[in-house]
This record gives sequence, C-alpha cells and structure tokens, in this order.
Amino acid sequence: MKGFDPKFKDFPDYILGITKEIWEDRGIATLHDYYAPDIVVRSPASVVTGNQGVIAATMATLSEFPDRQLLGEDVIWSGTPETGMLSSHRIISTATHTGDGVYGAATGRPLQYRILADCHAINNQIDDEWLIRDQGAIVRQMGWTPRDYAADLITREGGPEACVKPLTPETDLPGPYQGRGNDNEHGVRLAELLTRIMGADLRAIPEAYDRACHLEYTGGVMGHGTEAADRFWMGLRAAFPNAAFSIDHVIGRDDPMMPPRAAVRWSLWGKHEGWGAFGTPSGAMVYVLGITQAEFGPWGLRREYTLFDETAIWKQILLAG
Repeated sequence: MKGFDPKFKDFPDYILGITKEIWEDRGIATLHDYYAPDIVVRSPASVVTGNQGVIAATMATLSEFPDRQLLGEDVIWSGTPETGMLSSHRIISTATHTGDGVYGAATGRPLQYRILADCHAINNQIDDEWLIRDQGAIVRQMGWTPRDYAADLITREGGPEACVKPLTPETDLPGPYQGRGNDNEHGVRLAELLTRIMGADLRAIPEAYDRACHLEYTGGVMGHGTEAADRFWMGLRAAFPNAAFSIDHVIGRDDPMMPPRAAVRWSLWGKHEGWGAFGTPSGAMVYVLGITQAEFGPWGLRREYTLFDETAIWKQILLAG
C-alpha cells in the first residue's frame, strides 16, 4: 500500500477502516486527511466539492441520526496504490431518526438501508466519489412516498428556482479520476448483461441469472428468482424507454474466500416518456445514476445489489412540470 498509512493492510481495509473512523468513531476531523481539499462528491441529489462541504454534510447527518452505523458488506476494487485505486463499497446502514434535519422533524423511527459508493483514492486520500444512498428506502420508513418527499424538499429548499438541482450531465463536474476499471471477465460479464437488459433483451435474465438468485433493489426491495429481476428492470426501462444507457465503470474480481463478483456504475439520460416505475409519462429529461454489484455461482448470477435514487428522479420530474 505505497503512499498509504501502514496501519491499513490493503485497500478494502483502508475503505472499511476510514468509514468507521469517520462516522462511528466520530473522527470527522480526519476528513481533512482522508479527503482531498478539492474532492468532487456526486450523489444523485447534488454535486458537492471540497472536503469542507463533506465535513458539513457529515455533521448534519450525524445530528439527525446520532447512532448511525455503516456496516461494510464488501469492497470491490481495481487499480494500484501507485496509479490510484477505485473502490465500489457496499454498505448497510442502521440509524434512528432522533434529530431534525433534511428529512424533516425527528420521527424517532429506526432505519435500515443500503449505500453504494465508488471512491478513487491515491496517497492516502479520496479525491473523487460517486455516492448512492437508497433514499427510497429511507423516506418510506419515515412514512413518505419518494414523490411526496421530493415535492416537500423542493418547497423547503425555496421552490423550483432556488432548490438544489439534482445531478445531471449538465450539472456534473470533472474530477481527477478518468479510469474505467479493469478487464476482469466477471466485470465484462455483468456489463454485457446490463447492456442486454437495457437494450430490451429481457431474455438475458433467465439465461444469465440463477433461478434461486437473491436480489436487493432500490427502495429497500428484496426479491428472489428471475421474475423479480425482470419486474425491477422492466419497471425502470419502461419509464425511460429511449434514454441513452451508458456503462461508465466496470470492475471484476476473484479473491480468496469470495465468490467471483463485479461492480458496474451505469447511467440513463433521457425523457420520462413511458409508463413504468415513475407513473404518468411527463416528458421530463431525467438522469439516473446507478450502481450494480453482483456475485456469480455455478448456475449464473446468484446475488445482485442495484441502487439508484428514486427521490432524485422524482425531483427532476417535478421540476420539469
């Protein structure tokens, strides 16, 4: 781990370790060390630059959810310490909504939801990030629908003209990481599968998935079997039938004591012009940032984790209307 603190034995240990140190051990000030001063952090809801903005957002989140835990399930990564490394970090977070904040007045409700975060790191610092929280799962557990939460957020942020604008190709900012991942066969396999699905070739699902597959989808949805996968992907693509689909980053890995696995960051950019998971077609231009992780077994794709932010999609639809 050339250039990194020797207390970290490898890159997954670095990612898991600094996450716990920052959030659960309250080492928020270490963000000055672990995050580059001019870092670009993209979430579907916004683009934030600079570690001061990240520190402010971290403190606001911990004020609203003081008992928040971030339990790292896996780190799928590529690169080298010398050239920089990209981690796709899958987290399950638990928290209790005991403080007022961006989600409104404290409800006291316990939450559980997933996060997928792609982070580029070099010389012991993260300098580029793509972060997806399962906002749909969060707001549902608080009693909102994603659409109603998005509408209320627009109002609380000052209305359509003043509110924070979601991430799109028009609001995105360039960061230092220009890599595309690696050429491992499992990453290629997942990227080709997603490309077939988004090309309306839904035959890919029964052909490529294990019949007993375990699925974890945005909105806190858990499913099993190929019909559940078909329903999820059809609902998304049907809402944006002509949107441009892009594979933006691909990692595949073979590691001891782990199944073959892959992480793909992808996006959709186009009009909401179909009946699907987002109601009446609105004609709004919508950007969907997604991350999918998968594990493979002897009978095909056996576990899948896919996240995008439903509330950011609804915000774009409502703002266009």
